[in-house]
Amino acid sequence: MQRAELADFLRRRREAIRPAEAGLAEGPRRRTAGLRREEVAMLAGMSSDYVVRLEQGRSSQPSTQMLGALARALRLSDDERDHLFHLAGHQPPPAEGTARLARAGLLRMLDLLGDTPAMVLSDLGETLAQNRGSLLLGGDQTRYTGDRRFHVYRWFTDPAVPGMHPPEERDHLARATVSDLRAVAGRRHDDPSLVRLIARLSAESDEFRVRWAEHEVGVRRADRKTFVDARVGPLVMNCETLMTPDQQQLLLVLTPADAPSRERYELLRVLGLQEFATGV
Repeated sequence: MQRAELADFLRRRREAIRPAEAGLAEGPRRRTAGLRREEVAMLAGMSSDYVVRLEQGRSSQPSTQMLGALARALRLSDDERDHLFHLAGHQPPPAEGTARLARAGLLRMLDLLGDTPAMVLSDLGETLAQNRGSLLLGGDQTRYTGDRRFHVYRWFTDPAVPGMHPPEERDHLARATVSDLRAVAGRRHDDPSLVRLIARLSAESDEFRVRWAEHEVGVRRADRKTFVDARVGPLVMNCETLMTPDQQQLLLVLTPADAPSRERYELLRVLGLQEFATGV
C-alpha cells in the first residue's frame, strides 16, 4: 500500500471534480471548486472520518469494495481506477469484476441527464449506477447481492418485480427479458457466471425454463413499459438504450411517453423531494 501516493491521488481527484459532475448543487458558500470530503463519503457510502484518514495517509488498507465505491464517487476512468487499486496494494479487478464497475463515460452521461430517470447496467442486467429519477421509479436496484443482482433473476423469482407493471404487459416484458439474455449468452457462452445464472433460473422457475427453450433472441434497444405507482398512478415510459461498443455496459434512459405520464412523474419528483426533506 503506497499511502502517500494514494492520499495525494485521492485528494487531487476530489479537488478536480465539480459538484455538478457528481449530481450535487454548487452552493453559495463553497470555498473550493472540487468536492468536499463529506460529499465523497456520502457518494461512496462510507464515513467522512475514513475519507479524511485516507487523504492523510493514516488509514488501514481499504478493501476492494471500498475502492470500487471510491472509483464511482470520484468518476474515475478505467485507467485511473486500476491506478487506485495498485496504490492501495490490490490487483485491479479481473474482467468480470471490472464489468461490475460503471464506466466513467457512462457515469458522466448519467450526471448530465439530471432529473431524467436513467441507470447504467451490465449486459446481464445488473444495475451498476442509477440516478435519483430511476430511484423514484423503481427503488434502489444496486443493493442486491448474489444472483439477485440480475434483473432477469428477480423477474422470475420475486413476484414483486413483475408486479411493478400492469398484467397486460408482463408477457411481453418477460419474453423480452429472456430473449435479451439469449443474445448475451450467444456472445458469452463460455462465461461461468452466465452459465451458473441460467442453470439456477432453470432449476427455480418453470416459466423461465419454458421461455428459454423457445430460443427467442432479441437485443432490447428501445421499448415502452408502464410503472404502476401507488402514489401517483401509472407512468408510461419510453425506454432508450445506449450501448458501449463492446456491448458489456449500457445506459438506459426513461422518458414519459405521454402528457399524463409527464404530469405524474413531476408529481412523483415532488413527493420524493418531500420524503428526502423529512428523512423518510
